[in-house]
Amino acid sequence: MQQLKAFVFVLMLVAASVVQAGNQEQAARELSGLLSDYSTYQASFTQFVTDGRGDRVQQTEGKIKAKRPGRFYWHTDPPMEQVIVTRGDEVEVYDPDLLQVTVYPMDEQLSSTPALLLSGEVVDLEKSFHITHEKSEDNGERFILEPVDQDALFLELIMEFQDGVLREMRLHDSLDQHSRLRFRDIELNESIDDSVFELDIPEGVDVIRNPEQG
Repeated sequence: MQQLKAFVFVLMLVAASVVQAGNQEQAARELSGLLSDYSTYQASFTQFVTDGRGDRVQQTEGKIKAKRPGRFYWHTDPPMEQVIVTRGDEVEVYDPDLLQVTVYPMDEQLSSTPALLLSGEVVDLEKSFHITHEKSEDNGERFILEPVDQDALFLELIMEFQDGVLREMRLHDSLDQHSRLRFRDIELNESIDDSVFELDIPEGVDVIRNPEQG
């Protein structure tokens, strides 16, 4: 599922003294409470990807938009341009360089990806993740999520908040790659038209539906 790497991530450590904040259920409630306050989330991002040895293999810039329920938009700037959108039932991946759109069903595996934490259902997070919650003295919070499902598309996700605002996500995937997403120009709960989450497919672009995933 190479085309969905960006979607899976579709990521600044808090350098202060840290204390453990409660148990698994409490951590899940804390994270759910923060995310539930986001009806929409928009930001520009810089993404750094490193391999298992720590060597940087990719750096990209782009924009992210998320809207509940179930709407998500991701645009990576050229020269590695890619657009990913979902309205909850399918995921559409547009690669302009390939003149190709690939459509994936929103199955259980994709529905638990980090991107959907910003646009999907966030109740009962403890059923899908083992969650650790850490706080710092400067109003920073860090949530470490490890999927319960052994077949999940990532091994660990770290979400970093400052004053209740998501500032960074870091992902460790099953290929031992690490992604860091740093967000800037963040807008919370501003109106986003639903048309943002619809692909305008140019003439001559191939559309491939339900490809074999593996």
